[in-house]
Amino acid sequence: MGQNYVEKIAQRYAVDLDAGHTVRSGDYLSMRPQHVMTHDNTAAIIPKFRKMGAKRVRDPRQPVFALDHDIQNRSAENLAKYRTIEEFAREQGVAFFPAGRGIGHQVMVEEGFVLPGTFVVGSDSHSNLYGAVGALGTPVVRTDAAAIWATGRTWWQLPDVVRVHLAGELQPGVSGKDVIITLIGIFNQDQVLNCCIEFSGPGVASLSMDERLTISNMTTEWGALAAVFPYDDTARRTLQARAEVMRARGDSEPRLSAEILERAEAACPVADPDAEYAMELEFDLSAVTPFVAGPNEVKTVVALPEIESQRVAIDKAFLLSCVNGRAEDFAAAAQVMRGKRVAPGVAMYIAAASSAVEEESRQRGDWETLLAAGVTALPPGCGPCIGLGDGVLADGEVGISATNRNFKGRMGSRDSQVYLSSPAVVAASAVAGHIAAPESAPRAEPSELRHRLERGSRARARASRPAAAARTAIVPGFPEAVEGELLLVAKDNMNTDGIYGKDWTYQEGMTPQEMGSKAMLNYDPRFQEIAERGDLLVGGFNFGTGSSREQAATALKFRGIQLVIAGSFSQTYKRNAFNNGYVLIECADLVEELRRAHANDPALTIRTGRRARVDFVNARIECAGNAFPFAPLGRVAQELVAQGGFEEVIRAQIARMDG
Repeated sequence: MGQNYVEKIAQRYAVDLDAGHTVRSGDYLSMRPQHVMTHDNTAAIIPKFRKMGAKRVRDPRQPVFALDHDIQNRSAENLAKYRTIEEFAREQGVAFFPAGRGIGHQVMVEEGFVLPGTFVVGSDSHSNLYGAVGALGTPVVRTDAAAIWATGRTWWQLPDVVRVHLAGELQPGVSGKDVIITLIGIFNQDQVLNCCIEFSGPGVASLSMDERLTISNMTTEWGALAAVFPYDDTARRTLQARAEVMRARGDSEPRLSAEILERAEAACPVADPDAEYAMELEFDLSAVTPFVAGPNEVKTVVALPEIESQRVAIDKAFLLSCVNGRAEDFAAAAQVMRGKRVAPGVAMYIAAASSAVEEESRQRGDWETLLAAGVTALPPGCGPCIGLGDGVLADGEVGISATNRNFKGRMGSRDSQVYLSSPAVVAASAVAGHIAAPESAPRAEPSELRHRLERGSRARARASRPAAAARTAIVPGFPEAVEGELLLVAKDNMNTDGIYGKDWTYQEGMTPQEMGSKAMLNYDPRFQEIAERGDLLVGGFNFGTGSSREQAATALKFRGIQLVIAGSFSQTYKRNAFNNGYVLIECADLVEELRRAHANDPALTIRTGRRARVDFVNARIECAGNAFPFAPLGRVAQELVAQGGFEEVIRAQIARMDG
């Protein structure tokens, strides 16, 4: 049996493999990524790095720092934080991009850090974007980033790989954003949850690079850990153009040149004809028409004609972020708004994904067209997408946004509503004053749209999994069992913004006790008065989806919640938890049992009154005379918990390396 594209890249970047070992999905690997990107969170990673006992970055060419999240914040505290990051970069000889250069993911591609066939990670959940140019890009968490600085490597369990076969071509007036929103809405049964996606098929060639960047970026919201497009002429032309920019500006040691690209292409693998995939999806691009996601739920999608007929009034419109802040996006909006004005009572905000994108948009005339229409420009960065700076939503406001997330409270007040759509729909809505279709959008009845999509979308069943072992060996220091009352938070797709809100994410000086006191407040303001120390929290499915902020895991730990049980977890959230010595357990049967028992309880957080015993030896949860099995926790997970987290593991590695 051959290897797929993802397995081949992982094989290339894995270290310390046993002789003759062929990398497969499910393997726990020690990986040495080509690069690791961090942004404003670099300030929180620096003390982790030092706490591990490290003094020098092991390979200064590996990290990249790009300030992009809170760049409108001119407070003395934030400016001091930015200076600390820049000084650390200078001290360590690390590539640094200041506030205003752009969003880190876009900068990584523009500056030649992402090449086909490479393994590139970022301490940000939208590192999937790197797959647009044929790289394997995936998020890591802050502890991982510190470990990579210190040792050059981190651990990774290679996920299942899903192949998505694209056929047909997009209709005029349909964009890459429409594609990914539609994929999320059609394949909405966790088909790609915690998987890597390989896009393939004749439809790929019809997609522009900007469309691929959008699609790969937002596979994060679909539930994937990575999304890789094949390397082809479109990707080659994009990277050749960036190499020419570096040549023209006279870089003394360019990160990208014709010669460097040629070597990368020669080393870039291809999937074997007999490669295995956990699932295969088929999707017809020609069936896609604009959809809108929301409010406040990415996976709730509505055909544009249906929501347009509802005349949903808006207060704000946004065209920005790492998913839709590129030249083609501003061109699409400018085409809609040329000669028109933003509706009275509506404010529209734009921000380019990078300074280079803004300059290109200005040269094309699109930027000035949007400004003439009454749009407000913000500096290149994340801004309102993460609820920071000008333009955030106030209580009761409704926004339509070309960003990648519309979780409650993410873009401002938790009492606001946010819909997601393409740049053209955002622009048309800003002009109309309500969610509206641009003139270029294809028209059809919602029932016909759904039928057309379902006719062009198919899924082959996931491969079966072997049965788990009857008993699990327990490593020293890890408990054989824990007991506590079950605390139910039944919501599916519980996002990290709900678990630990934006208002505290970038406050680096908070104590563990203070962090614990903020847990779940953005989801349920009453959580803190309901929860008790020693509880076992039971969530829904895809618990911890969203950003890579590690506080969403540590805050529950600091609040005294012993562990979290859920139907399934975001893999990034799971990584944060175990890296910080915190146990997560997947047990869908228990979740469904508690949901049935409390189906009529409207509370967001429910004390079930049931005590449970989690038996790690026999991999089961004993509750009310029933036993609910779960996948055993293996040695790697147990050791991370027993040793107090990944920091302690790395500290021991550094001591051995330096000794």
